[in-house]
Amino acid sequence: MKMSLLSLTSAVLLVGVGAFATSAQAQQSFGSPQAYLGADAMFWSLDPDRGSSRDDVGLRLRGGAQFNDYFAIEGHLGTGGSDGGAELDYVAGAYAKGIIPIAPEVRLYGLAGFTEVEFDRGDSESDFSYGAGAEMDVARNLSLNADYMRYLDKSAYTFDAASVGLRYRF
Repeated sequence: MKMSLLSLTSAVLLVGVGAFATSAQAQQSFGSPQAYLGADAMFWSLDPDRGSSRDDVGLRLRGGAQFNDYFAIEGHLGTGGSDGGAELDYVAGAYAKGIIPIAPEVRLYGLAGFTEVEFDRGDSESDFSYGAGAEMDVARNLSLNADYMRYLDKSAYTFDAASVGLRYRF
């Protein structure tokens, strides 16, 4: 069953708001959500159960709102790259982001949500997605990040991406 990106985003936002509401009393709040934008090099891999995998590099933009030191909501929009029979038209998703500060400048995080992916064949697939990563502040509002995402996990193939990039906090 295919879900539209709007319904995927709505579902993740509802889950995120619920998670935030239950944890907000125990966490220190920023007062208002802190917005951020980032750009990453996305090293993606389409790995079918039969046949050879397709790998290439694309661009991923991401943005979100961090509500406290431990929780954010994040969206991804990526495109680019072509390897033989597979060209990535787009990857788009919305995720709840759990954050573990391990030092004042270093954080680990996990992402869970939904993603829609379309390859050059014109058909799109959506699935539950998850991943993990780390980020380190390199300036007052700028951080370097790296993560690994499992965007699609279908019976016939998987679609994963490792990304490295920068994030700017407003």
